Amino acid sequence: MTSWTNQELNKIGNAEELEIAPRQPDGKLRKPLPVWVVRVGDNLYVRSYRGRAGAWFRAAQATHAGRIRAGGVETDVVFIEENDLAINDQIDAAYHAKYGRYLQYVAPMVTPEVRATTLRLTPA
Repeated sequence: MTSWTNQELNKIGNAEELEIAPRQPDGKLRKPLPVWVVRVGDNLYVRSYRGRAGAWFRAAQATHAGRIRAGGVETDVVFIEENDLAINDQIDAAYHAKYGRYLQYVAPMVTPEVRATTLRLTPA
């Protein structure tokens, strides 16, 4: 796997939303959906607002592959489940810092159910 460039991290990390399209088992991409994305250090993270019931999350979990588009960057990615509690605390803080003006939507994003869907995006 490769790493993000600083330019990609900045463009994607500063984007208001990210379009995410997980691959289906047949290799086709699902229809892209907008999700929030946060940057912590040199990594990018997304979570499923609907928890494990989210269709895009289930697809991402099944294939661990997809495509994202944000900030003028479009690329194939690998989805890696992130279970580290310390990292998830930092991700919570990043959601609050970036999207705090939408408190009614941030609050669910930092619940245990949604934290359990944290995926790190890695370039394919």
